[in-house]
Amino acid sequence: MARNSGGTPKARALGAELREIRENAGFTLRAVARELETNHVKVQRYETGATVPSPELVAAYLGALGVSAAERERLVEMARDADQPDWLSTGSSGPRKELTTLIEFERSASRITDVATGVIPGLLQTSDYARAIMRMLPVDEREQRVLMRIGRREILTTRNAPHFVAIITESVLDDPIGGREVMVEQLRHLAKTADADNIEIRILRSGATMWHPAHMGSFILFEFPKATPIVHMEQYHSSVSLHTPGNAHAYQEAVTNLHEVAMSPDASVEFIASRADEMEDDSNDGTS
Repeated sequence: MARNSGGTPKARALGAELREIRENAGFTLRAVARELETNHVKVQRYETGATVPSPELVAAYLGALGVSAAERERLVEMARDADQPDWLSTGSSGPRKELTTLIEFERSASRITDVATGVIPGLLQTSDYARAIMRMLPVDEREQRVLMRIGRREILTTRNAPHFVAIITESVLDDPIGGREVMVEQLRHLAKTADADNIEIRILRSGATMWHPAHMGSFILFEFPKATPIVHMEQYHSSVSLHTPGNAHAYQEAVTNLHEVAMSPDASVEFIASRADEMEDDSNDGTS
């Protein structure tokens, strides 16, 4: 009733959704295991994505928890190819489900490298900056998503927090998204965050005369203690997660290359603080 090729992006996402449904329904691992006539260790492996459950097992799991037919059908369908290494997820799955997937990657990673070429990495955003990025959403949905994004930052302060590396292009610092006051606060927060032992920030200066991997766009590399890394890329209305060893290795090499061309952590923090001072002075001078 299960496949062993776990650890894939879709298996992890499916497991996270199963775990969330179980917890919301008030069931323990052992209670669900009794319903499925199996042991709780196997159920736990399904919920972590370490083992890929068959569609039939997912149907039985959700049936035991009284999940609606529509939701059951969606997750059963998700299980059909959850053992595939790469995953294209479209916006039709909804922002809440996309966030569940991203949180699962963050929760289980030992090292996260976020190469940011458009906006400040999500785990380092202030609430006002995040709110400005989401300004096109309805107010209620926007506020809910801002709260969830800010809540995600807690992963960086937990006991087993991952080592987080943010490689940010200089142009990201120059765009005063939300206005200059919001951006100054964001830059100050960015510099302060770098004080943590597990957080490293590096700036890629503009004006490069040689090509480097960040010229191809943003990506996040999640590395795990005992599993192949996952590369996550977000587009306007979809996201891609790559898990094949060849793809993962290519992005690991890209990160190594970017470390060679980016500013050092200390120099980067000084640069961010200087840019915040400049932007604050412009704001006080009335510059738009």
